[in-house]
Amino acid sequence: MRGVSKRRQNVPPPPPPSLKPKPIEQKPSTPQICSTETNTDSFSPWRICSRLISILKYLILILVIPPFLNYASLQREGPLLQPQEGQLIDVGLGQKLYLSCIGKGQPVVVFDAPTGMSSDVWLSIQKDVSLVTQACIYDRAGLGFSKKAFQNEETRPDKPWAQSTTGRMVDDLHGLVMEAKLQSPLILVGSELGTLNARFYAHIHNWEVSDLVLIDPIPEELFMEDVWLQYWYNELILHHQIRQFSAAIGLNRMLLITGLLQPAMTGENISKEFVMRQKYLLSNPAHLSTAVDEHFFINESISQVRDISHFKPLSSTTSVTVITGDHYDEQLPDSLNKVVFQFQQQFIAQNYPSVKWIRIKETDRRMIYRKPSDVAKHLKKLINKKRVKQESQ
Repeated sequence: MRGVSKRRQNVPPPPPPSLKPKPIEQKPSTPQICSTETNTDSFSPWRICSRLISILKYLILILVIPPFLNYASLQREGPLLQPQEGQLIDVGLGQKLYLSCIGKGQPVVVFDAPTGMSSDVWLSIQKDVSLVTQACIYDRAGLGFSKKAFQNEETRPDKPWAQSTTGRMVDDLHGLVMEAKLQSPLILVGSELGTLNARFYAHIHNWEVSDLVLIDPIPEELFMEDVWLQYWYNELILHHQIRQFSAAIGLNRMLLITGLLQPAMTGENISKEFVMRQKYLLSNPAHLSTAVDEHFFINESISQVRDISHFKPLSSTTSVTVITGDHYDEQLPDSLNKVVFQFQQQFIAQNYPSVKWIRIKETDRRMIYRKPSDVAKHLKKLINKKRVKQESQ
């Protein structure tokens, strides 16, 4: 054994392990759009998803919070901004209309506002006229501080006229006059849509009306002209619908706060309370919804007045006065202004040939809140003349 020797074999050492990692077999996976892993690629699914979520958050803030805050503000502001001299009067089945009467004496003067506007437009004239007699302003149903009729009232047998039409407005006004116990005969003063209501009231309840004062009356034939219909239904109503929608989502209030939206009514002796009420109404979608309805159903109102004029003519004892401005409406193109002026002249000549027509200088149809003192001056003359005539009898 000792003599036998094994020769050591030079076995080469094993090669070092390779530094190259073995390929890892990847399992197929479904793509995750909103993966939590960050990616520097600006077009990666993760970044797109993150941006969409951020946009969705802002949309929720815009669509939910402003309308909620606007609604809460309206509930708080309504009772505070309602004038103290006014009151809500129930005219039947819980429907309440806002009425404000100041001054004493007879004849009582009742004012009816233009299309889609609250009684605030008469405040300056009411205050001036109240120095010589009792002057009353009111808000039609759904406008200003008046409540809109309940849905179940629409089919009442004693209310045959549709909401936001002259027939229904006159029914409401007559109920208001009765409930408030206003002494007749009345002097009815209307502007634009208010002139249709005043005329309808005088035809239906002729024993309650001694005088009609029509400020910038609406000519009935005007709404048979295509050019005017296109403007009224395609432009004016669309404008009011947009204003209503922006109030519903709280946008009007935001625009008023930032000063990008201002109340339309400006003129003599505008008080701070008046401006605050106008901002309140511009933020109130219910008020603006009724304004849209009154514009939309104007043709039906005109048809109602035309029919009643044929079936029951105006009493010969009712005097009529028309007041207009001598300027065109600055918000209308000259072509439309000429059409309005032409039909207004025809309307007065055909319906009231012996009417007293007063033209106030340097003003347009907005005279009732831009130059209220000029309008009130003529109304006070009419009242004094009426009193002298009554005393002589």
